[in-house]
Amino acid sequence: MMNRDAAIAAVADLAALEELVTSCRSCPRLVAWREQVAVEKRAAYRDEQYWGRPVPGFGDPEAHLLIVGLAPAAHGANRTGRMFTGDRSGDFLFAALHRAGYASRPDSVARDDEMRLHGAYITAPVRCAPPLNKPTPDERLRCRPFLQRELELLQSVRVILALGQIGYVAATSELAISPRPPFGHGREVATPDGRTLLCSYHVSQQNTFTGRLNEAMFDAVLARARTLATDTDA
Repeated sequence: MMNRDAAIAAVADLAALEELVTSCRSCPRLVAWREQVAVEKRAAYRDEQYWGRPVPGFGDPEAHLLIVGLAPAAHGANRTGRMFTGDRSGDFLFAALHRAGYASRPDSVARDDEMRLHGAYITAPVRCAPPLNKPTPDERLRCRPFLQRELELLQSVRVILALGQIGYVAATSELAISPRPPFGHGREVATPDGRTLLCSYHVSQQNTFTGRLNEAMFDAVLARARTLATDTDA
């Protein structure tokens, strides 16, 4: 029988990879936390059935834009089962993706809400909700093969948009960017294979509620992503 990493490397499409992601139990601390949250729940969601499993990537298999976040939120994606769905960070992100023409609707509330992404795919370097939103280095390492395989399967991707420092570090590691330039909002980094890594502050409440990241700033990043993906002279 193949080990886990060999099985991940062998999957032929995103649907097969999703099955491996959602069945993963490699990180005991994260398994315990995600399942505890799914049982205890937040009062506002007490009548809902929480997902309580690892969260797979989501979007267009022919995407030219890959968005890399951090990890599922305990009462967001860990509840709904879809990246950035059901929390304030997702409200900000999907509204912007809709304005930019990447999302079929401005809000993402559940896996069955008929949301569709056009030209974009959303993922994260960690697939389980971590306590205090802080995965350990070992947990990030164990999750790494999932992101590696997504990058291999998403062959139309021309731009990788990293949301925040952890997404940026994960992306630079997978794209063989060395030395790693300092993270900065709006920074563009050419990858060895001819793509572009684009940076933005994370769409977390900590950033959007304080004004560190506003709609105009993020809209500009998405507009730049589309230009880079469609204009070979950008």
